[in-house]
Amino acid sequence: MSLERTLTVRVERISRETPEILAFELIHPWGRALPEYEAGAHIDVHMPGGFSRQYSLARAPSNTGSYVIGVKREAESRGGSASMHERVRKGDLLAISAPRNTFALREEAKHHLLLAGGIGMTPLLAMAQALAARGDSFTLCVFARSEEHLAFADALHSPALAPHLRLHLDQGDASQRIDLRALLAERAPDTHLYVCGPGGFMKAVREAAAHWPGDTLHAEYFAAPTDANTSTGLPFTLKLAQRGISVPVAADQTAVDALHEVGIDIPVSCQQGLCGTCVVEGDGEGAEHRDFCLTGSERRHKVALCCSRAKGLELVLQL
Repeated sequence: MSLERTLTVRVERISRETPEILAFELIHPWGRALPEYEAGAHIDVHMPGGFSRQYSLARAPSNTGSYVIGVKREAESRGGSASMHERVRKGDLLAISAPRNTFALREEAKHHLLLAGGIGMTPLLAMAQALAARGDSFTLCVFARSEEHLAFADALHSPALAPHLRLHLDQGDASQRIDLRALLAERAPDTHLYVCGPGGFMKAVREAAAHWPGDTLHAEYFAAPTDANTSTGLPFTLKLAQRGISVPVAADQTAVDALHEVGIDIPVSCQQGLCGTCVVEGDGEGAEHRDFCLTGSERRHKVALCCSRAKGLELVLQL
Protein backbone atom coordinates (compact mmCIF):
# COMPACT_ATOMS: atom_id res chain seq x y z
CA MET A 1 0.00 0.00 0.00
CA SER A 2 1.14 3.53 -0.66
CA LEU A 3 1.60 5.85 2.27
CA GLU A 4 1.69 9.60 2.44
CA ARG A 5 5.07 11.31 2.46
CA THR A 6 6.64 11.39 5.90
CA LEU A 7 8.83 13.97 7.59
CA THR A 8 11.37 13.53 10.37
CA VAL A 9 10.99 15.19 13.76
CA ARG A 10 13.02 15.12 16.96
CA VAL A 11 11.55 14.47 20.40
CA GLU A 12 12.30 17.73 22.19
CA ARG A 13 10.54 17.02 25.48
CA ILE A 14 8.60 14.24 27.23
CA SER A 15 6.45 15.10 30.24
CA ARG A 16 4.19 12.96 32.39
CA GLU A 17 0.64 14.28 32.46
CA THR A 18 -1.04 11.45 34.39
CA PRO A 19 0.01 7.96 35.59
CA GLU A 20 -0.99 6.67 32.12
CA ILE A 21 -0.41 9.63 29.77
CA LEU A 22 2.82 11.12 28.44
CA ALA A 23 3.03 14.32 26.39
CA PHE A 24 5.59 14.44 23.58
CA GLU A 25 6.79 17.70 22.07
CA LEU A 26 8.14 17.23 18.55
CA ILE A 27 10.30 19.71 16.61
CA HIS A 28 12.09 19.85 13.28
CA PRO A 29 15.63 18.43 13.67
CA TRP A 30 17.14 21.58 12.14
CA GLY A 31 14.85 24.08 13.83
CA ARG A 32 12.70 24.76 10.77
CA ALA A 33 8.96 25.41 10.92
CA LEU A 34 6.74 22.33 10.74
CA PRO A 35 3.76 22.18 8.34
CA GLU A 36 0.79 24.32 9.37
CA TYR A 37 -2.40 22.78 10.67
CA GLU A 38 -5.84 23.65 12.03
CA ALA A 39 -7.26 22.73 15.43
CA GLY A 40 -8.58 19.16 15.43
CA ALA A 41 -5.82 17.85 13.15
CA HIS A 42 -3.85 14.67 13.76
CA ILE A 43 -0.62 13.10 12.56
CA ASP A 44 0.55 9.55 11.96
CA VAL A 45 3.52 8.66 14.13
CA HIS A 46 5.82 5.84 12.97
CA MET A 47 7.55 4.42 16.01
CA PRO A 48 10.06 1.73 17.03
CA GLY A 49 8.84 -1.79 16.33
CA GLY A 50 7.22 -0.92 13.01
CA PHE A 51 4.06 0.50 14.57
CA SER A 52 2.09 3.46 13.20
CA ARG A 53 -0.62 5.25 15.16
CA GLN A 54 -2.65 8.44 14.77
CA TYR A 55 -2.38 11.11 17.47
CA SER A 56 -4.21 14.43 17.65
CA LEU A 57 -2.23 17.65 17.97
CA ALA A 58 -2.96 18.89 21.47
CA ARG A 59 -2.22 22.57 21.09
CA ALA A 60 -3.76 25.41 19.12
CA PRO A 61 -1.79 26.18 15.93
CA SER A 62 -0.53 29.59 17.06
CA ASN A 63 2.88 28.69 15.66
CA THR A 64 4.43 25.71 13.93
CA GLY A 65 7.66 25.55 15.90
CA SER A 66 6.59 22.29 17.50
CA TYR A 67 3.80 19.73 17.71
CA VAL A 68 2.47 18.31 20.98
CA ILE A 69 0.72 14.93 21.26
CA GLY A 70 -0.60 12.99 24.24
CA VAL A 71 -0.15 9.21 24.37
CA LYS A 72 -2.03 7.02 26.83
CA ARG A 73 -0.37 3.74 27.80
CA GLU A 74 -3.15 1.26 27.07
CA ALA A 75 -3.40 -1.77 29.34
CA GLU A 76 -4.17 -3.95 26.30
CA SER A 77 -1.80 -2.18 23.93
CA ARG A 78 -1.24 -3.81 20.54
CA GLY A 79 2.25 -2.35 20.65
CA GLY A 80 1.88 1.30 19.68
CA SER A 81 1.39 3.02 23.02
CA ALA A 82 3.83 0.61 24.67
CA SER A 83 6.46 1.54 22.10
CA MET A 84 5.97 5.28 22.69
CA HIS A 85 6.12 4.90 26.47
CA GLU A 86 8.92 2.37 26.75
CA ARG A 87 11.18 2.91 23.74
CA VAL A 88 10.94 6.57 22.69
CA ARG A 89 13.29 8.96 24.51
CA LYS A 90 14.15 12.66 24.38
CA GLY A 91 16.38 13.35 21.38
CA ASP A 92 15.06 10.42 19.32
CA LEU A 93 14.10 10.95 15.68
CA LEU A 94 10.63 9.84 14.56
CA ALA A 95 8.92 9.77 11.18
CA ILE A 96 5.49 11.40 11.08
CA SER A 97 2.96 12.35 8.42
CA ALA A 98 1.97 15.90 7.67
CA PRO A 99 -1.09 16.96 9.70
CA ARG A 100 -4.52 16.29 8.25
CA ASN A 101 -7.89 17.23 9.61
CA THR A 102 -11.19 15.35 9.45
CA PHE A 103 -12.37 16.90 12.73
CA ALA A 104 -12.36 20.60 11.99
CA LEU A 105 -14.28 23.38 13.70
CA ARG A 106 -17.33 24.42 11.72
CA GLU A 107 -17.29 28.05 10.68
CA GLU A 108 -21.09 28.25 10.50
CA ALA A 109 -21.51 27.41 14.21
CA LYS A 110 -22.43 30.22 16.60
CA HIS A 111 -21.60 28.09 19.67
CA HIS A 112 -19.28 25.09 19.96
CA LEU A 113 -19.93 22.37 22.56
CA LEU A 114 -16.79 20.27 23.07
CA LEU A 115 -17.10 16.94 24.94
CA ALA A 116 -13.84 15.20 25.83
CA GLY A 117 -13.46 11.80 27.47
CA GLY A 118 -10.03 11.02 28.95
CA ILE A 119 -7.21 11.23 26.39
CA GLY A 120 -9.87 12.24 23.85
CA MET A 121 -9.39 15.77 25.12
CA THR A 122 -6.29 16.31 22.95
CA PRO A 123 -7.99 17.57 19.76
CA LEU A 124 -10.65 19.38 21.78
CA LEU A 125 -8.01 21.20 23.84
CA ALA A 126 -6.54 22.57 20.63
CA MET A 127 -10.03 23.55 19.47
CA ALA A 128 -10.78 25.30 22.76
CA GLN A 129 -7.53 27.26 22.63
CA ALA A 130 -8.21 28.31 19.03
CA LEU A 131 -11.77 29.38 19.87
CA ALA A 132 -10.61 31.34 22.91
CA ALA A 133 -7.95 33.11 20.85
CA ARG A 134 -10.50 34.37 18.36
CA GLY A 135 -13.18 35.16 20.95
CA ASP A 136 -15.77 32.62 19.77
CA SER A 137 -18.50 31.14 21.98
CA PHE A 138 -17.77 27.65 23.31
CA THR A 139 -18.09 25.28 26.26
CA LEU A 140 -15.49 22.59 26.97
CA CYS A 141 -16.72 19.63 29.03
CA VAL A 142 -13.93 17.29 30.15
CA PHE A 143 -14.70 13.88 31.66
CA ALA A 144 -11.91 12.23 33.69
CA ARG A 145 -11.56 9.71 36.48
CA SER A 146 -10.00 12.13 38.97
CA GLU A 147 -7.76 15.19 39.17
CA GLU A 148 -4.78 12.82 39.09
CA HIS A 149 -6.01 11.49 35.73
CA LEU A 150 -6.61 14.93 34.19
CA ALA A 151 -4.09 15.49 31.39
CA PHE A 152 -2.94 18.98 30.37
CA ALA A 153 -4.45 20.39 33.57
CA ASP A 154 -2.40 23.61 33.43
CA ALA A 155 -3.76 24.44 29.99
CA LEU A 156 -7.32 23.62 31.03
CA HIS A 157 -7.15 25.88 34.08
CA SER A 158 -5.46 28.74 32.22
CA PRO A 159 -7.23 32.13 32.30
CA ALA A 160 -8.21 31.72 28.64
CA LEU A 161 -10.00 28.37 29.09
CA ALA A 162 -11.11 28.27 32.74
CA PRO A 163 -14.29 30.38 32.20
CA HIS A 164 -15.43 27.95 29.49
CA LEU A 165 -14.54 24.71 31.31
CA ARG A 166 -16.92 22.22 32.91
CA LEU A 167 -15.05 19.40 34.61
CA HIS A 168 -16.66 16.04 35.36
CA LEU A 169 -14.64 13.83 37.71
CA ASP A 170 -15.93 10.30 38.33
CA GLN A 171 -14.30 10.30 41.76
CA GLY A 172 -15.20 13.92 42.50
CA ASP A 173 -18.13 15.54 44.25
CA ALA A 174 -21.48 14.43 42.82
CA SER A 175 -22.61 18.03 42.39
CA GLN A 176 -20.03 18.71 39.65
CA ARG A 177 -20.77 15.63 37.55
CA ILE A 178 -22.34 16.19 34.15
CA ASP A 179 -25.55 14.41 33.11
CA LEU A 180 -25.09 13.83 29.37
CA ARG A 181 -28.79 13.39 28.65
CA ALA A 182 -29.66 16.61 30.45
CA LEU A 183 -26.78 18.46 28.80
CA LEU A 184 -27.80 17.38 25.30
CA ALA A 185 -31.59 17.31 25.75
CA GLU A 186 -32.06 20.64 23.99
CA ARG A 187 -29.88 22.01 21.23
CA ALA A 188 -29.51 25.77 21.14
CA PRO A 189 -29.75 27.26 17.62
CA ASP A 190 -26.56 27.11 15.56
CA THR A 191 -24.76 24.95 18.16
CA HIS A 192 -22.38 22.25 16.95
CA LEU A 193 -21.25 19.31 19.07
CA TYR A 194 -17.75 17.79 18.94
CA VAL A 195 -16.85 14.60 20.79
CA CYS A 196 -13.75 12.43 21.22
CA GLY A 197 -13.01 9.71 23.77
CA PRO A 198 -13.18 5.97 24.50
CA GLY A 199 -15.79 3.79 22.79
CA GLY A 200 -18.22 3.67 25.71
CA PHE A 201 -18.11 7.44 26.11
CA MET A 202 -18.67 7.99 22.39
CA LYS A 203 -21.66 5.64 22.41
CA ALA A 204 -23.20 7.41 25.42
CA VAL A 205 -22.85 10.83 23.78
CA ARG A 206 -24.28 9.64 20.47
CA GLU A 207 -27.28 8.10 22.23
CA ALA A 208 -27.89 11.26 24.25
CA ALA A 209 -27.59 13.40 21.10
CA ALA A 210 -29.53 11.09 18.78
CA HIS A 211 -32.08 13.85 18.12
CA TRP A 212 -29.42 16.40 17.01
CA PRO A 213 -29.22 17.04 13.24
CA GLY A 214 -26.52 14.80 11.75
CA ASP A 215 -24.44 17.64 10.34
CA THR A 216 -24.13 19.30 13.77
CA LEU A 217 -22.50 16.31 15.48
CA HIS A 218 -18.80 15.76 14.80
CA ALA A 219 -16.85 12.82 16.23
CA GLU A 220 -13.30 11.50 16.20
CA TYR A 221 -12.81 7.86 17.19
CA PHE A 222 -9.74 6.12 18.58
CA ALA A 223 -10.82 2.89 16.88
CA ALA A 224 -13.78 1.64 14.93
CA PRO A 225 -16.65 0.47 17.17
CA THR A 226 -16.43 -3.25 17.95
CA ASP A 227 -19.62 -4.00 16.02
CA ALA A 228 -18.44 -2.18 12.87
CA ASN A 229 -17.82 -4.14 9.66
CA THR A 230 -15.13 -2.29 7.72
CA SER A 231 -13.93 -4.95 5.29
CA THR A 232 -16.36 -7.53 3.84
CA GLY A 233 -19.71 -7.47 2.02
CA LEU A 234 -21.24 -8.21 -1.37
CA PRO A 235 -19.10 -7.99 -4.51
CA PHE A 236 -19.44 -4.86 -6.66
CA THR A 237 -17.68 -2.88 -9.37
CA LEU A 238 -15.82 0.42 -9.12
CA LYS A 239 -16.36 2.65 -12.16
CA LEU A 240 -13.45 5.08 -12.48
CA ALA A 241 -14.99 8.03 -14.33
CA GLN A 242 -11.77 9.84 -15.26
CA ARG A 243 -10.03 6.70 -16.52
CA GLY A 244 -13.06 5.13 -18.20
CA ILE A 245 -12.42 1.70 -16.68
CA SER A 246 -14.17 -0.61 -14.23
CA VAL A 247 -12.52 -2.55 -11.42
CA PRO A 248 -14.21 -5.54 -9.72
CA VAL A 249 -14.18 -5.72 -5.91
CA ALA A 250 -14.62 -9.17 -4.35
CA ALA A 251 -16.81 -9.85 -1.32
CA ASP A 252 -13.79 -10.25 0.96
CA GLN A 253 -11.81 -7.38 -0.56
CA THR A 254 -11.70 -3.64 0.10
CA ALA A 255 -11.93 -1.06 -2.66
CA VAL A 256 -8.39 0.06 -1.82
CA ASP A 257 -7.07 -3.48 -2.26
CA ALA A 258 -8.91 -3.93 -5.57
CA LEU A 259 -7.45 -0.69 -6.94
CA HIS A 260 -3.99 -1.67 -5.73
CA GLU A 261 -4.20 -4.91 -7.71
CA VAL A 262 -4.62 -2.95 -10.96
CA GLY A 263 -1.78 -0.56 -10.13
CA ILE A 264 -3.76 2.34 -8.68
CA ASP A 265 -2.37 3.31 -5.28
CA ILE A 266 -4.66 5.03 -2.80
CA PRO A 267 -2.91 6.43 0.32
CA VAL A 268 -4.09 4.64 3.47
CA SER A 269 -3.30 4.83 7.15
CA CYS A 270 -5.76 3.55 9.77
CA GLN A 271 -7.75 1.29 7.37
CA GLN A 272 -10.75 1.56 9.70
CA GLY A 273 -12.49 4.60 8.22
CA LEU A 274 -11.21 6.91 10.95
CA CYS A 275 -8.47 9.12 9.55
CA GLY A 276 -9.72 10.24 6.14
CA THR A 277 -6.49 9.46 4.27
CA CYS A 278 -8.25 7.33 1.63
CA VAL A 279 -11.23 9.64 1.01
CA VAL A 280 -11.89 10.42 -2.67
CA GLU A 281 -14.55 12.25 -4.66
CA GLY A 282 -17.33 10.03 -5.93
CA ASP A 283 -21.03 9.17 -6.00
CA GLY A 284 -21.56 9.12 -2.27
CA GLU A 285 -25.28 8.59 -2.76
CA GLY A 286 -24.48 5.18 -4.24
CA ALA A 287 -22.09 4.18 -1.46
CA GLU A 288 -22.66 2.06 1.61
CA HIS A 289 -20.70 4.29 3.96
CA ARG A 290 -18.87 2.53 6.78
CA ASP A 291 -16.49 5.31 7.77
CA PHE A 292 -16.38 7.42 10.95
CA CYS A 293 -14.76 10.52 9.48
CA LEU A 294 -17.17 12.04 6.94
CA THR A 295 -20.14 14.24 7.79
CA GLY A 296 -23.59 13.58 6.37
CA SER A 297 -23.20 16.28 3.73
CA GLU A 298 -19.71 15.10 2.78
CA ARG A 299 -21.03 11.58 2.25
CA ARG A 300 -23.10 12.82 -0.68
CA HIS A 301 -19.98 13.37 -2.79
CA LYS A 302 -17.10 11.59 -1.04
CA VAL A 303 -16.22 7.99 -0.17
CA ALA A 304 -13.70 6.46 2.26
CA LEU A 305 -12.28 3.63 0.17
CA CYS A 306 -10.64 1.60 2.94
CA CYS A 307 -14.00 0.44 4.26
CA SER A 308 -17.01 1.64 2.26
CA ARG A 309 -18.73 -0.34 -0.47
CA ALA A 310 -21.49 0.06 -3.06
CA LYS A 311 -25.18 -0.04 -2.17
CA GLY A 312 -25.81 -1.82 -5.44
CA LEU A 313 -23.67 -3.38 -8.14
CA GLU A 314 -21.58 -0.33 -9.03
CA LEU A 315 -19.92 2.65 -7.35
CA VAL A 316 -18.71 5.62 -9.42
CA LEU A 317 -15.50 7.37 -8.35
CA GLN A 318 -13.82 10.48 -9.73
CA LEU A 319 -10.55 8.66 -10.36
